[in-house]
Amino acid sequence: MEQPIKVLMVDDEKQLRETTKKILENRGFQVTLAETGEEALEKLKEKPHVAIIDYKMPGMDGYELIDRIHGQYPDLPVIMLTGYGTLTSARQALTQGAFDFLTKPCDISLLSSRIRDAYQHGRQHTVAAERTVGDVMIPIAEYTVLHYSTTVRDAVSALKASFASKMATSRLMETGHRSVLVTDTDGVLVGLVSIRGLLRATIPSYITAPKPSMADSVQYRPAFWSDMYTHQIRKIADHEIKTVMDPAPATIDVATTLMEATYMMLEKNARRLAVLSEGVLAGVIREQDLFFEMERILAT
Repeated sequence: MEQPIKVLMVDDEKQLRETTKKILENRGFQVTLAETGEEALEKLKEKPHVAIIDYKMPGMDGYELIDRIHGQYPDLPVIMLTGYGTLTSARQALTQGAFDFLTKPCDISLLSSRIRDAYQHGRQHTVAAERTVGDVMIPIAEYTVLHYSTTVRDAVSALKASFASKMATSRLMETGHRSVLVTDTDGVLVGLVSIRGLLRATIPSYITAPKPSMADSVQYRPAFWSDMYTHQIRKIADHEIKTVMDPAPATIDVATTLMEATYMMLEKNARRLAVLSEGVLAGVIREQDLFFEMERILAT
């Protein structure tokens, strides 16, 4: 993996700055914060690779800051991230030399992707080489991992939290993972708990069991289903997740090409793959990560 990409984040909203810093650092970026344009100009001495700036700030606004940045560091790529986005303001930002213009709320996966693009643009001034699984995956630190003795009840709470925490502010959002990884006592990946898997676990076994040929066409009456969902959920709530988990996702190496990852997902009818680096679990690549990469390629 390459050296961490150094990002200068400029925004007068404290919660957004700090939340963005935390999430981006979990994804491997090195982030420096600035509250104002004047402070940002001072932080340029730290030689960031990419700057993310807000449009509307007290004192120096985003457009003036772009001009000042490029006056000192003409090759520094700038991404404007703002809650006041219009077609006119986007055109103005791009005309003034911004690498990209993104409106809030912005999915953190898209923002991460555009930071990497800006870094490649600033470093090479050419179309970046095709990226690998390791470049677009979700690092394992970003994924929820549970021990296989965890109860279904606690797994449901953890899975819900993986969604709830993604809307960190009204202007920053991140795609929920829709699953949690399951490991054994030795930390080995042994399974996966997903929403679909939990739903599957609520279905009583006798409903899906093979029926005598004469009963193949049996139709259950509406009363048969009454209150069954609530009953089954409460029945499995304190079971260990190893009794309801799906098999562990297939693994792929961090250096694998994205086409091979795409092929593997489709062949295995999988929505995600576990990513290994030198045999150690390093992250997860999901179908939406490949989709974001598709969007990035079409946008360049």
